[in-house]
Amino acid sequence: MPRLKTVHSKTSATPRRPFEKERLDQELKIIGEYGLKNKREVWRVKLVLAKIRKAARTLLTLEEKDPKRLLEGNALLRRLVRIGVLDESKMKLDYVLGLKIEDFLERRLQTQVFKLGLAKSIHHARVLIRQRHIR
Repeated sequence: MPRLKTVHSKTSATPRRPFEKERLDQELKIIGEYGLKNKREVWRVKLVLAKIRKAARTLLTLEEKDPKRLLEGNALLRRLVRIGVLDESKMKLDYVLGLKIEDFLERRLQTQVFKLGLAKSIHHARVLIRQRHIR
C-alpha cells in the first residue's frame, strides 16, 4: 500500500508567554464574540495573519518598481480581496499591515450565518453548520 503524504507545515503557533493576562483576556473575548471552539482557532488565524504581514513587510523593503514586488505584491493583494479581507479601494501593501484578526474572523461562515440572521446566536450558527443544515 502506498504511503500517504503528510503535511509538515504548522497550522497554529502557541504563544511564547502562556500566562500573559492581557493576551488571555483578549483571546477569551475573541472566542466569545466569534463563537470559536478553543484557543487554537484564534492562534491559527493569528499565524495566517502573521505570515501575510511578514510577506507584505518583506515586499515593502524592495524598491517600488522591483518586478518581484510588483508581481508578488499584486498576487497577495488580489488574494486578500478575493477572500474578502481587504477592500478593493485599499489595494496597497501598506493597508495589509493594518489588518487585524477580526477582519479574518468576520469572513468565517459561522459569523456570516449569524450576521445574516439565519441563526439565533453565534453558537447556534456553529451548530447549524456542523449539522449540515447550512453548507
